[in-house]
Amino acid sequence: MPEDKPSESVENFVKAVYVLQSELNNKADDDEVRVSTNALKEALEISAPSVTDMAQRLVENGLVDYRKYRGVRLTNQGESLALNLLRRHRLIELYLVKELGYQLHEVHDEAEKLEHSVSDRFIEAINTKLGQPEFDPHGDPIPDADGIFTRRELHPLSELPIDTRGRISRFITTDSDMLQHTLDRGFVLDEPVEVLARDPFQGPITVKLGDIQTVIGYTVAETILVEVTKN
Repeated sequence: MPEDKPSESVENFVKAVYVLQSELNNKADDDEVRVSTNALKEALEISAPSVTDMAQRLVENGLVDYRKYRGVRLTNQGESLALNLLRRHRLIELYLVKELGYQLHEVHDEAEKLEHSVSDRFIEAINTKLGQPEFDPHGDPIPDADGIFTRRELHPLSELPIDTRGRISRFITTDSDMLQHTLDRGFVLDEPVEVLARDPFQGPITVKLGDIQTVIGYTVAETILVEVTKN
């Protein structure tokens, strides 16, 4: 490993900023959104002073732009590092499922550990072995070596209009129990889905899943992303 390789804590911090910043960008048409120290504190499960200390250190390393009371956003260098980490994580997850027989709900925590320790050569060998895949087993896009990834217009199943057809394209929960519950109910990637009815006040949602009709809770439906289809 190179001597100047960032520490695991630095890598986790940068990746957390990227994920939170991406979520904010999806909700607001603003290229200058910043991630609050409180959001990072919760995501990383560290104290607010530790978040501030790390942010200030990473300003010196050129990885983030931190402004007191306004929050953190990644520099171009920080974004490149974050995308590299996501590439590692998602390729490892896919390898664990495709080649080693892991169940989908098992791979996130395993990949969290491995992404910091394996070599670039190992990651590229996985990429070649798997045929340069675009998506991981959760449906998350896998950045290529240049940080470029496939972008799709996806909608939470909880918000899909009634009588609109789609296909399940991504699971965004990292809660292994919720993910397993989702899979046990028959919600798998690429399965056709259509909302038939929706109870008010975030109540249960009745859907047509493939050829069957079933009901799913609103909270779970929020974690299932769907791509609208024409047919």
